[in-house]
Amino acid sequence: MAGLSSRSAVAIHALAMLAHRRGGSLTSAEIADSLDSNPVLVRRILGRLRDAHLVRSTEGRGGGWCLARAPRDITLYDAYAAVEEGQIFSRHTHPPSGACEVGRNIGDLLDAEFQNAERALEQQLGRTTIAGLLQQILASGGEPRDH
Repeated sequence: MAGLSSRSAVAIHALAMLAHRRGGSLTSAEIADSLDSNPVLVRRILGRLRDAHLVRSTEGRGGGWCLARAPRDITLYDAYAAVEEGQIFSRHTHPPSGACEVGRNIGDLLDAEFQNAERALEQQLGRTTIAGLLQQILASGGEPRDH
């Protein structure tokens, strides 16, 4: 199953950092430091966010990345859609046997279930903005939370 990669988490983290910077810019190395990650990976993710018009970059001395829209106008779903590819749930790679009662009927039923689940994910992620997430982050006071 393809499913979600870590790209969504990296993208949302980067967007939250840029929102926290309030109009200033950050380099991909600064964002990578916060993620404890590789700047090349971060640049790849930022490139996808730029293609989706969520961030922009400036070249040269003092350059870096900044938000292209207000944090209240960017949802977690916007970040997800910018960096993830394909469907969350994998479908059958080839049609099941039509000679089998289960095989004959499962495809359409699974597709409907998977589409409903994907729609629910889209709606949930669409409810939270980067501004709202940052507000929650700052309200937590930086204290580690048990999961």
